[in-house]
Amino acid sequence: MPDKSSVIFGNPMDEKTIKKAQKNKEKFIKKFGDDSNKVYHLKPVPVPCLSSIGVQNLEQSEEPLKLPKNALIVGNIRMGFGHYRISIAMASCAKALGYEPYWFDLAHYDATGSKVIRYQNDLYSTASKISQKSKLFNKLFWEPLNCEGFKKITYNAPDQKAAELMAPLLHDFPKDVPYVATHVWPSQAAVHAGLTHVVNAIPDNWPMGLHLSEGAIHTVQTPFAYFGYKTLHGFDKKPLKGIPEEDLYMVGHYVDHELVSNIEADCQRRLARLEKGEPLRLLLTVGGAGAGAKQFLGMMKHLLPLVKEKKVAIFLNYGDHLSMHNYLCKKIPGFESQAHVYFNKYAELVKLADEIREKPAEGIYLIQNDDIFEAVYSTNLLMRDTDLMITKPSELVFYPIPKIFQRHIGGHEVYGAIHGREIGDATLECPDEKSMNEMIDILLKDKGAYRFLVHQILVNHKQGLYNGAYEVVKLAVNGRK
Repeated sequence: MPDKSSVIFGNPMDEKTIKKAQKNKEKFIKKFGDDSNKVYHLKPVPVPCLSSIGVQNLEQSEEPLKLPKNALIVGNIRMGFGHYRISIAMASCAKALGYEPYWFDLAHYDATGSKVIRYQNDLYSTASKISQKSKLFNKLFWEPLNCEGFKKITYNAPDQKAAELMAPLLHDFPKDVPYVATHVWPSQAAVHAGLTHVVNAIPDNWPMGLHLSEGAIHTVQTPFAYFGYKTLHGFDKKPLKGIPEEDLYMVGHYVDHELVSNIEADCQRRLARLEKGEPLRLLLTVGGAGAGAKQFLGMMKHLLPLVKEKKVAIFLNYGDHLSMHNYLCKKIPGFESQAHVYFNKYAELVKLADEIREKPAEGIYLIQNDDIFEAVYSTNLLMRDTDLMITKPSELVFYPIPKIFQRHIGGHEVYGAIHGREIGDATLECPDEKSMNEMIDILLKDKGAYRFLVHQILVNHKQGLYNGAYEVVKLAVNGRK
């Protein structure tokens, strides 16, 4: 197995970093065992709510996996909803281009590598939740770590060593199978396993050493990210060699085929609803951490009178948890009784999305699904038929729907918000409830301002900005030039 932690893109690591990386791997072996010589097998299992794009989930098996010639692996992990959503976009575009997508969540298995991922993910999730409750923790630790700490090239070395423990899970994959990773660990694992057609689809707009996976093709969604990775400027105190051109591509935004192929029709419906004076349909998302509760509460209190006046309709997706719902019910008496409730009613939600495509929507719609795939895809499902999405500036920055951004979580998300504002399909980031409510009122009162956001989506679409997932699939199939 080639070492990827002592030299990264031609940049030698110092002895301290190399030793730290090795100790990091040894720590995990001591904690979770060493299964480097174990042979893992996988089998495909259909994902019902993603049947339209043919996704099959790879579960552990006693028999070796047999893949068709047009198979494409989407390597991912669940870390919040973001990496799952990007994975769905990749699978969707793979299906549209004639390939069979297989879902490979490395955190899902009973294996050392999976335990390592779950352990680190739990730490990240806990710290993220603490950051929303403690301004001091957020200011002194969480924001600097997410922005500058993860940026250092030396941060990549321990991850590369740990990823060696994930390689056994890829035993069944042909070495030349097209493989798209939507998180760096599945990408690193694939490279360590000897796969040759690996694409590392980098999710954020802020360049970080965390996302490096030498041996894979790296893709980014923006010029800002491309230049950052091309030069690796700021990844160390001294100048570094950047990523070679054959290993780095700017492809555009990672978006589902179902959304991209319907952009023009969906935008025309938005403009038609605006002219008819129908309630503005707001799609609100609650992330896996359920963060930003105070801002969410202030926004809901502001919106409820507007719902009664039929100026807005609310579609609130809680994801796969109800902590935010319980909080809102506690703070707003009778909140649930005012709403249409779609808790674990995914089939009914699909029907609703079809109905409101041509018919008016009024009131409040509350959505929650215990199934992770349904929880994530509910937002995608409703995106086509809503007018304005309110979300933190995460992976949803890059989707073709007008957006208002809530306060970011982690410094890296700041640069996603800046990108959305600059391409014109989103507002600036609203850091508190006052600025959020002001922005909602502006877009309700000024039709020209809202119309501008919709127009910019159409402009961006003509330029191919939302075609990134198609390009990633093509790179995985064709490999390096």
